Amino acid sequence: MLDAIDAVDWGAIPGHPGWYEPARAARGLRALADAVNLVEAAEAGSLLGGGGIVHGHSAVVFPAAVVATPLLLDIAQLGHPAARGTALGLVDEALSFYPHAEYRRVTTSYGAAVPICCTIAHQLRAHAALLAGLGKWGRALLADAAEHWRFEIQECVADGNDTAAFGLLVGCFPGGVHAVELHLDGEIAALDEVALEYPPVDGSLEACLRVTGRHPGELPPGAVLFPAECGERVH
Repeated sequence: MLDAIDAVDWGAIPGHPGWYEPARAARGLRALADAVNLVEAAEAGSLLGGGGIVHGHSAVVFPAAVVATPLLLDIAQLGHPAARGTALGLVDEALSFYPHAEYRRVTTSYGAAVPICCTIAHQLRAHAALLAGLGKWGRALLADAAEHWRFEIQECVADGNDTAAFGLLVGCFPGGVHAVELHLDGEIAALDEVALEYPPVDGSLEACLRVTGRHPGELPPGAVLFPAECGERVH
């Protein structure tokens, strides 16, 4: 774990000047990985929560939290049991806190400007088996992550004045009609009225969304949809 922490250039990760402190991120993660009692874990948590990956007093999350989340999950799994609660608590804050306006999106393999919360949710889903085995807290994190859904369009067909978009859904698309972001080739477009037409069944990710008032050409294969409210989260 220490090698993975040291391999990150925390100073190269963008963050609001005067708020984000890269040295706290590195020192805090190392200290938490080495912690063997509750006092040491709390001290490490103070570094990480006081400007390292979040600013707890202001409920602000920094892009560094995206890099730190899988490391914190490793600490929760492999570190001393005394560090587990601190690690999971920081992940919970990273998912729920709001970022500064200029630092609210990150580049991922599935989008060039993905909201921080959606990226962290993706990481949590990738560690679903670990979190499910960590009891109530781990399961609560997975439930919160499900609200930050992602839909990848595979095919679209016209349906009257609307479009039926078929693709893969991760997370839980809520009931009703919602505004979403459409991401394609680094560009973001707004879709005002999208609803779940057919949910995934039998463990599949395949689903269908109805996009009101749009034609299939506006929804090309490979485009990815995210909740609009996640993109609007600003401290």
